Amino acid sequence: MLIWGILAVVAVLAVTAGVYWRWQAGAGTAPVIAVPTVSAQPGAVDFTVRVSGSVVAKNYATLLAPRIIGSRSGLNRGGNVSYGNDFVLTLLHLAQAGARVKKGDVVGQFDPQYQQLRYDDYKDATIQLEHSTRKLVTNLAANMEAHDQTVRSAKADWDKAVLDLQTAPIRSQIDAEKYKLMVEQTQAIYKQLVYESSLVEESQAAAIRISELNREQSKIELDRAEQNVKRMTVRSPIDGVVVMASIVRNGEYGQIREGDQVNAGQPFVTIVDPSAMVLNASVNQVDAGKLRLGMKATVRLDAYPGVELPGTLIGVGAMSRTSVFRASYVGAIPVRVRIDKSDPRLIPDLTGSAAIILASERDTLVLPRSAVFEEAGESFVYVQTPTGWERRKVEPGLASFTAEAIRSGLQKGEKVALQRP
Repeated sequence: MLIWGILAVVAVLAVTAGVYWRWQAGAGTAPVIAVPTVSAQPGAVDFTVRVSGSVVAKNYATLLAPRIIGSRSGLNRGGNVSYGNDFVLTLLHLAQAGARVKKGDVVGQFDPQYQQLRYDDYKDATIQLEHSTRKLVTNLAANMEAHDQTVRSAKADWDKAVLDLQTAPIRSQIDAEKYKLMVEQTQAIYKQLVYESSLVEESQAAAIRISELNREQSKIELDRAEQNVKRMTVRSPIDGVVVMASIVRNGEYGQIREGDQVNAGQPFVTIVDPSAMVLNASVNQVDAGKLRLGMKATVRLDAYPGVELPGTLIGVGAMSRTSVFRASYVGAIPVRVRIDKSDPRLIPDLTGSAAIILASERDTLVLPRSAVFEEAGESFVYVQTPTGWERRKVEPGLASFTAEAIRSGLQKGEKVALQRP
């Protein structure tokens, strides 16, 4: 047992001696602290204002379902059809969403059946009314001639009665009185027929005019029906990409498709020109005063983080608008940025942002803002040299939120500290 105790004491002394000598060996060396550095390199510094919004097409055309023009009463129209069906619009053909179309290409076709029936009915009615008018003119002319003949006959009867009255001196008193009454009667009949001649003429002119008006109205409806047939085919007014509208179908909201019934004047498709896209955004009214038309910008898309497209500020709103998500006294000014470079991924309704360049400094040395320090109104950096860190005064230039231009006091490639050594 004594031997084991001696061995334990020797082991403890050995460990203690090792720790002491290691401490003595490291006592004369200071701990090494790593200072992050960055190399001064030429570049550019841009001071920007960032705006966000959504991409829209600068040039676009919204196509509406055709408006059916014409009378709903069916007046002066032939055929036995339900007039209400004339105003039902059913899509038979629709261009594919996202398809590229040329100006004049068919993008929508509505069922023309009812419009064609309407056109045929009015065409037949117009021909029938044309013949009816001619027949009426002929019949009325015959009736007028018959009335004139009656007038002439009445005049002859009056003249005969006058001649008979001249024989009254040799007639009996009763016959003389009869001749006198006959003259008065035939005279009254003649005058009545003469008076009725103008009325008959006016009546005939009115009947002819009514027939002509019915014929003209039928012609007008015929022209309208012909236009309606043509309107059933909708063509693209510009070159672009097809973007479908949305519709409520069976209580659900979805894209419009073939077979849907739409209302007259309802948008059903939009043709957008992808070669001319803009970003509609808004900027705080404090920053809006710094903006000027023609300023350059860099546009980024939320859906494609790696895409950066050049842009130009082409519009700044005159009045601010408030938002329910901000205080009422914080207004935003609408702005529009033209995207100067096309990209196949650039489509309407994409969200994105634009960094509008307010000022820029090119061909200068650029450092992160954390590498430039200030004291007593002077700017300086810590430059790494073979003998250690050197504090050096520099002349700063334009600064952005992350970088700062160095105009003098530093050489290309020199390493500076990102924090105080």
